[in-house]
Amino acid sequence: MCGLCGILNRDGAPVPHDVLAAMNALLVHRGPDQGREIVEGVCGLANRRLAILDLSPSGALPMCSSDGASAAGITMAYNGEVYNFPDLRRTLEAQGETFHSTSDAEAVIALYRRHGLDFLAHLRGMFALALWDAPNQTLVLARDRLGKKPLYYYLDDHRLVFASEIKALLAHPDVPRTPARATLPLLLAYGYLPAPQTAFEGIRMLPPGHALVVRDGTVTESAYWTPPHAASSDPAARAEDWLDAVRDKLDEAVRIRLLSDVPLGAFLSGGLDSSLIVALMARHMSEPVKTFAIGFTGESSFDETAYARRVADLLGTDHHEFIVEPDAIDLLPFLVWHHDQPFADSSAIPTYLVSKHTRDHVTVALTGDGGDELFAGYERFYAATLAVRYRRLPGVVRGSVAAAVGLLPEATSYRGVSQRARRFVNGAALPPALAYFDWVRLFDDALLADVLAGQGDVDPGADFASHFDPHDPRDFTAQLLDVNLTTYLPDDLLIKTDRSSMAASLEARAPFLDHELLELVARIPVNLKLRGSTTKYLLKEAARGLLPDDIIDRQKHGFGVPVGRWFREDLRDYAREILLDSRADRGYFRPDAVSTLLDEHASGQRNHGQRIWLLLTLEWWHRLFIDPPVLSAP
Repeated sequence: MCGLCGILNRDGAPVPHDVLAAMNALLVHRGPDQGREIVEGVCGLANRRLAILDLSPSGALPMCSSDGASAAGITMAYNGEVYNFPDLRRTLEAQGETFHSTSDAEAVIALYRRHGLDFLAHLRGMFALALWDAPNQTLVLARDRLGKKPLYYYLDDHRLVFASEIKALLAHPDVPRTPARATLPLLLAYGYLPAPQTAFEGIRMLPPGHALVVRDGTVTESAYWTPPHAASSDPAARAEDWLDAVRDKLDEAVRIRLLSDVPLGAFLSGGLDSSLIVALMARHMSEPVKTFAIGFTGESSFDETAYARRVADLLGTDHHEFIVEPDAIDLLPFLVWHHDQPFADSSAIPTYLVSKHTRDHVTVALTGDGGDELFAGYERFYAATLAVRYRRLPGVVRGSVAAAVGLLPEATSYRGVSQRARRFVNGAALPPALAYFDWVRLFDDALLADVLAGQGDVDPGADFASHFDPHDPRDFTAQLLDVNLTTYLPDDLLIKTDRSSMAASLEARAPFLDHELLELVARIPVNLKLRGSTTKYLLKEAARGLLPDDIIDRQKHGFGVPVGRWFREDLRDYAREILLDSRADRGYFRPDAVSTLLDEHASGQRNHGQRIWLLLTLEWWHRLFIDPPVLSAP
């Protein structure tokens, strides 16, 4: 896995090598094995490389066209793995192409030479790339279909600057470091900024499945792939009609992701998704799979290591475990630096730590990311169907329930009943899309009104509702699958996995996010995914025989972090010192409202743990990226 960056001077000026090198230096964690810059007049490309395939110098990046004449050929900066490249290479060789390495990057260049912009349709894997076609003075930027690998850019009348991470863009003297204040309501509601927006004015994220092309002075951005819509319910659908196809395609997705010239292993939480990936890996590997899990001290409701250990014992893996302590908060500035933006998902802590410890043993790790988005694994999907029945209750009954749950204190355990009940009751009174958003958002409208000091005029609820077509005849669960696949998955989960693993120089691969598997699963009727209150029904049936029933059928457990308890106990003073410091009064928030939020959390009246985490990341983001005259890692 790698990091890339580049500059295209649209005004005809030559690219300064020193600026390109400074950008590239900020990506060394993404590629500690090799790096270089190639400047060809108005275009410069740079790479940092984590060598996975072809460890020889012939696999160096950026890669030039195979004739070696980069000044008159094609040069590509590349971040990713194309798992079907052996088949592509054989086809290309039959068509007369000659190869000088065993790198997948060389096959991608050859595909472009043969197929032009249609080359992207042939790629099966994860990637972000920048390809400079010197003879045609054309630059192509592209991301993989589901957004597993990132790519950001800044565009003005004079130049296009692009990189795998925003910090590399900011090393260019003409890229401004200006907070996008108008997006603050979206950040507080979602807990992340939905692409293509970022926390910086003028900096955009290229959406998944998109390509940006600059040719003859014209810049175009378009989708080369669109996710298929999830199928609606079919009362006649039978699980047995789909099981073999799902098993075979998932097995293939795992098998092709074992392609590596370096050691590989897997994250193992003990949940269905990661356990199933490890079980399939074990079928294709001649030695025990190396597995890695992480747990927490003092908060058993967040700790899954016992389940991971059980699966590891059953499958005979070479298993390793690590424990997270509350002092992991010391990582907060480090994580903000690697995410480049405020980010509410505190599970970035264990994701980074398990990546860091995993990297001591292997260079590549397979993950269970995507199983919930494909197979309806979130309990809130069932809550959406339950809300329909709740809304049929008499108003006086619903009013009494709402009053009762409003009086309950909020615990900090993983399955805090009171806050779940409050969220359900409050959200269930709203239209379906807004009800769902109310369950997943961090700051609701009332909290936004209390906390914000007037910044931003974006309505987060309207923004979320815009992802739904009011005339869509499909089941609401099918619509939710589509929205999660195009918002929460790429903008939160995949960002977290990419930044946390790359901070440790570890490549993470997600078999569930194989686009051919996704296209198959999208055709499966949604009532075979969510069957009554049973989430991931079809996947659970597909796992039988590979895993024991108690692992398959145990209740869904997300990769949570006990920040609620931390900020109520060990880190109570830390949160107050940072958020109530005079430096934190930046005109975003009402200080008295922030103080009230901290008091409510400390008293046990409310659990604001994730909200406090988000506010802390916002403050640290300012200190690291906006305040200082020179960017530097913490």
